[in-house]
Amino acid sequence: MNDIDGVSRETSERLNIYATLLKKWNSRINLVARSTIDSLWTRHFVDSAQVYGLAPSRVTHWVDIGSGGGFPGLVAAILGAERTNGFRTTLIECDARKSAFLRSVIRETGINATVITERIEATPRQNADILSARALADLSKLLSFAELHMNADGRALFPKGDNWRRELPDAQSKWQFDYQVDNSKTEIGPVILSVTGVLRA
Repeated sequence: MNDIDGVSRETSERLNIYATLLKKWNSRINLVARSTIDSLWTRHFVDSAQVYGLAPSRVTHWVDIGSGGGFPGLVAAILGAERTNGFRTTLIECDARKSAFLRSVIRETGINATVITERIEATPRQNADILSARALADLSKLLSFAELHMNADGRALFPKGDNWRRELPDAQSKWQFDYQVDNSKTEIGPVILSVTGVLRA
């Protein structure tokens, strides 16, 4: 049973459908590390929900890149499903098997989300209000994706391990951007970087 606070019964049911499908598919394709299955809710769902919680309420298009097993993008799509402002999510994942899993969750939960099975840099510009990526690339590479797919007023939300400080100087040598750091609520050390105003230096 999920332990994300303050969600409706319908949202809770959708999250549980997602978790059930994830456990079923993970035995065949590597969506998340098997060692994290026992701590699935904290390690993946609650961790993703805190990313969703940092997004402005006016957001209508959330784009998740390198989606893999769907974190944080699918969780954002489920949590945003009851919004009345036309909230939609686009998940970009180049692996066809992982894309099939993502589409299965979307179908079973009835949420407003689309999967694009393509490399991130080959995908048409998405004009995202929010761009998210988890455990995908270093900060410089993530900012190149943000420049491509985020709108001018958009915000990137990047959960990062405690090595983010080592990545920051290289990113600042190549890019202009503003950032805010929020400490993870599920682990000591990791953070979520909120990035705006991305321009090439």
